[in-house]
Amino acid sequence: MKTRTIRQTVTLKASPHEVYEALVDSRKHSKLTGAKAIISRKVGGKFSIYVGDITGTNPELVQDKKIMQSWRIVMEGWPDDYFSQATFSMKAVKDGTRLDFTQSGVPEECYESVSQGWYDYYWNPIKEMLENRSVS
Repeated sequence: MKTRTIRQTVTLKASPHEVYEALVDSRKHSKLTGAKAIISRKVGGKFSIYVGDITGTNPELVQDKKIMQSWRIVMEGWPDDYFSQATFSMKAVKDGTRLDFTQSGVPEECYESVSQGWYDYYWNPIKEMLENRSVS
């Protein structure tokens, strides 16, 4: 199977802690996506987002700095039981946080949809949520 790597960078007007929490706290993540999220805060723990359409584990968690996930989505072209590797790296910058995102091992036929999905379902909503400080 041919795969590709997604690389995206967004700057958020929020602290690295706020960004990290929006991604790993089940309640905040549910608010971010508008769908139930169950996320373990433990290394090796599992997560399930969008009613189980996105699942995986957290091989590495570094508070307020890095989240590494074995990540899969239920969609046409994505093999059952196949996981990509998604890494979120957060760094404080002058106006907030620079989030560098890399997802390796994305099946080539899913690349465009998954790549756009990060903007549509994560980066744009997280900007809106954090910049409006509607996280509590």
